[in-house]
Amino acid sequence: MSNRSWYYAEQGQQQGPISEDELRDLIARSVVTAETLLWSDGMAGWEKAGRIPGLMSGVASIAPGGPPAFDRGSPAPAGAVSIKLGTWSYLGWTLLYVIGQFLIVITPWTAVYLYRYVVERISVPGRPNLSFIGQPLEIWYVFVGMGVLTYVGMSDQPIIKLAAVIAQAFLGWMVMRWVLSRIASNGEPLPIRFEGSPVVYFAWYLALIVSVVTIVGWAWVAAAWMRWICRNIQGTRREVVFNGTGLQVLWRTLVFVLGSSVIIPIPWLLRWYSAWYISQFALVPRTTQPT
Repeated sequence: MSNRSWYYAEQGQQQGPISEDELRDLIARSVVTAETLLWSDGMAGWEKAGRIPGLMSGVASIAPGGPPAFDRGSPAPAGAVSIKLGTWSYLGWTLLYVIGQFLIVITPWTAVYLYRYVVERISVPGRPNLSFIGQPLEIWYVFVGMGVLTYVGMSDQPIIKLAAVIAQAFLGWMVMRWVLSRIASNGEPLPIRFEGSPVVYFAWYLALIVSVVTIVGWAWVAAAWMRWICRNIQGTRREVVFNGTGLQVLWRTLVFVLGSSVIIPIPWLLRWYSAWYISQFALVPRTTQPT
């Protein structure tokens, strides 16, 4: 097996070194494409993968070394995280999740099945074969509580509605922490954890609800909330970022909502909207601390 090491450009940043096996995995998953800039010892400078002879079928072994200075102005692929969803299978698992919320008792199972389906179809550079290893009964009380709050929130009493909002935010925070801690790669649990404060999480949750009165402002709040969440994901050697803007969130959500009102396009719109949202997450060198 070759011990050649490679460096590649991602989000305008130098990544690596990675082994040939890791590079082949990135190529197989289209994370590294013909336009991706690569460098390995023995090369005069950074070169597009498609221009390196024999790269896709095999490369000769060269002793590893350090790369030349990487030009941050050079083109590099964006959108490192991607997902492939089946139109009807994704719709089915989503509908099952919604039904579970109303039936309450089966919520832990329907939620976990949906998480497994989604996570297993996400592609992340350097993290092959993602899977979700959480079990339905680990935090069953949280899922049951969320199901109960679906009905409590329908109350006409303002105090009860407010209590339901606060409880929903806290339970959502618990689910996020649990889901991130149950992601694995090649069967090995990843040391991912969410360290965002539940108080700040609730503040964002409340801000999103209040911003709905502005008609369009909620989209910018949603994008900012996603960036805050990403800054507080720890345990990874790279930082998770959200690149989507408020305007992008707004018009895509409007298309999804308006298109769904016709009923027939729902399966395709759901897949399109979800795939876009996932593609806005990326991994970059860690430069900031959580707040």
